[in-house]
Amino acid sequence: MPDRKPFALANWKMAMTLDETRAFVARFLPLVADLAGRVDVVVCPPCTALRTLAEALRDTWVEVGVQNVHPGPDPAFTGEISPALAADAGARWALIGHWERRRHFGEDEAFLKAKVRAALEAGLRPILLVGEPRDVSPPNADALDAYLSQVLAGCTPTDVARMAFVYEPEGAIGRDEPLSPDRVGEGCRLVRAWLAARFGTVAARVPIIYGGSVTPEPQDESQASYAPNTPRTFSAIPRWTGWAPGAAAATPWPLPPSCAKSPRLRRREGGDTQEPTVG
Repeated sequence: MPDRKPFALANWKMAMTLDETRAFVARFLPLVADLAGRVDVVVCPPCTALRTLAEALRDTWVEVGVQNVHPGPDPAFTGEISPALAADAGARWALIGHWERRRHFGEDEAFLKAKVRAALEAGLRPILLVGEPRDVSPPNADALDAYLSQVLAGCTPTDVARMAFVYEPEGAIGRDEPLSPDRVGEGCRLVRAWLAARFGTVAARVPIIYGGSVTPEPQDESQASYAPNTPRTFSAIPRWTGWAPGAAAATPWPLPPSCAKSPRLRRREGGDTQEPTVG
């Protein structure tokens, strides 16, 4: 079973001025300095801060993503940003398929498929959000199959190897009580199994992370039981590779030590090791 480097994604949504962006970088980098080379970190600012963040992170190991791209080559789309423009501003990744855009802007599977293709052709690495709609109880293999079959139609194993995936059921967004670790693990397993069945061995190394209302670890250990959405809650899930906080990511917080551990190997209190089965 291959080791997979943990992957952490921050989506700032519609927040952070240019000054706040620079201040964030100054505070955040020291918090994660010891994880360089051990964890992949991507920060997705609003487009207004894309270039500023890319310049602030130049010569560091933290990478920049864009929150949205428009797939069409025609420049006559007021307010939109093409993958080529995002790449020119410093983006290396592109978020695709967030429920907010699917629900509020009517982005369907055909449109998301076009976004994936346009991002790849511009040299961006797509981060595809995957999850069951609100009226379907997760995890649900049929719902995931219906979505992935359409959005990834025409992709090759080489394409998929350049991608990352966020498992985020619509019903988990904005909730204080998250999905249980077992359900998150099974959802991630279903996504990986679907990819493996169609794209082969590359699926074993693709990051599949969880994005359902992730929040920071409590600073006070006595509060740990009151923070069910924290990375620590999910640190033992064998089929999962990392976290994707949304609004909580606008405040710098250190990644927990478990983020630097391979999902392949966990330590018990007695010092023995276990290797959970990974889908």
